[in-house]
Amino acid sequence: MYNKTLLLAVLAILFSGALRAQKSQLWENFKSCSKHGKTAELPDFSYAGYHHGEKAIPTVDYKVFDVTHFGAVPNDGKSDKNAIQMAIDAAVKNKSGLVFFPKGRFLINEDTDDTTPIIVKGNNIVFRGSGSGEDGTELFMKNHLPAKDPKKLWTTPYMIQFVGGGSEDLLTEIAADAGRGTHTIKVRNTAGIKAGDWIVLRVKNNAPDLIEKEMCGCHADEKWTSILNKGVYVNAYHQVMDVKGKEITLKEPLLRDIDKKHEWQVYRYAHFEEVGVENIAFAGNWHEEFVHHKDDIHDGGYSLLKFQRLANSWVRNCRFTDVNRAANFVLCSNVSALNCEVTGTPGHSSISSNASTRVLIGKINDSSSQWHAPGVTGPTLGTVLWRVKHNEDTSFETHASQPRATLFDCVEGGFFIGRGGGARQNLPNHMEHLVLWNYKELGEPEVDFEFWSSTTWFWKIIPPYVVGFHGAGTTFKEDQVKVLESLGTPVNPESLYEAQLELRLGELPNWIKEIKNN
Repeated sequence: MYNKTLLLAVLAILFSGALRAQKSQLWENFKSCSKHGKTAELPDFSYAGYHHGEKAIPTVDYKVFDVTHFGAVPNDGKSDKNAIQMAIDAAVKNKSGLVFFPKGRFLINEDTDDTTPIIVKGNNIVFRGSGSGEDGTELFMKNHLPAKDPKKLWTTPYMIQFVGGGSEDLLTEIAADAGRGTHTIKVRNTAGIKAGDWIVLRVKNNAPDLIEKEMCGCHADEKWTSILNKGVYVNAYHQVMDVKGKEITLKEPLLRDIDKKHEWQVYRYAHFEEVGVENIAFAGNWHEEFVHHKDDIHDGGYSLLKFQRLANSWVRNCRFTDVNRAANFVLCSNVSALNCEVTGTPGHSSISSNASTRVLIGKINDSSSQWHAPGVTGPTLGTVLWRVKHNEDTSFETHASQPRATLFDCVEGGFFIGRGGGARQNLPNHMEHLVLWNYKELGEPEVDFEFWSSTTWFWKIIPPYVVGFHGAGTTFKEDQVKVLESLGTPVNPESLYEAQLELRLGELPNWIKEIKNN
């Protein structure tokens, strides 16, 4: 009896040890390279989010512009669109403002309204509601907006748009090679560039050697005319820390190598900053059975919130219900979308980083089964999807047009081909440095899952890093994975974003602890 009990105890200890998270060798490599100033295998994702993850999103105390003081009346069955726009315009004229919505339902696109979006153009403008729950603030969109071109299903505008301004002037050209992970670039001249400025590092070049490097040994199909004819396109936003002579020191590390022979240029970044949306429920009127690409209404009729050309801005504590597209961050840098929900009737897409740099999409719960779960599209760089959850009947967006360096970190949800997205001419779906870190798969497992599909044209991903993938029991075709580590068992650290941020700052910021445990 004693021997049997002892044997059971030993087996229990061994079994629990097998389930325990494994130490990641990629993480050990990252720590060692950071310590010794070398280029790590993994990119540094820790600079993603509002103020590079170093500051909490503020609760601003700007002058209040209460929409009810401009004629909006909740729950009265009449349009509030014009009153909301007047409150916005007053806040913009003031050069900062808190556009405040008390509790109740506000109507933003009724039969009496025109079909133009609500536009916000200004720095330091924050929409604040009185909660995104049932007894909070709801902005209700009764009627869909028409597409600018019904034949182009993606041209339906978003109902509420925060749009940055300025001019994107060419400043200089890059004069020397620079490696991924470094912070310094050499340029032809630094006239008009100073510490604190935001700049764009850009290349668009179809040189065969550049395309070959970007494809990482994979074959570019002749139908992929975007990359083959228009070229490799990188559009990276950076903040200047220092300027000395012809050297610019950047706040953030480069997320890819720069080869001067491919004619990289430096532009001014046209944008606004410190824009926020918080504590609001955005509701569409989408109640049909979704059919992908059926028409402009299915693909985007009820599109609610768009950020364009914004830096150090945020969306938090919001809900998106009965929408075709929830929220889209376009040409943005260091924007955070935190603690939001997508609910109601399934539609087209959830929350996306589009042609942006270092966007943080975190603590999102998409229970609506949007066709595309939260993800990336266009030439994004450094996007982090952190602790995102979606249903098992959908999968993340990787919508082609050259997204790079994306981290899916502690994501939980379905995992299968067919939901990445992207037109054939814009493939591959994702370029180098897609990282799946401790991804928990829900649903049915697959055997020898392919990232470079042999059965369809619409799923082509440069071999990614798959670390700590677990849950349903899927296995992978290993020659299509750059690094496969600890399949079936989570790794330590649990979150790569948190670990990299803590390593860089010396401690994990309180803001992330609070949101993580919320």
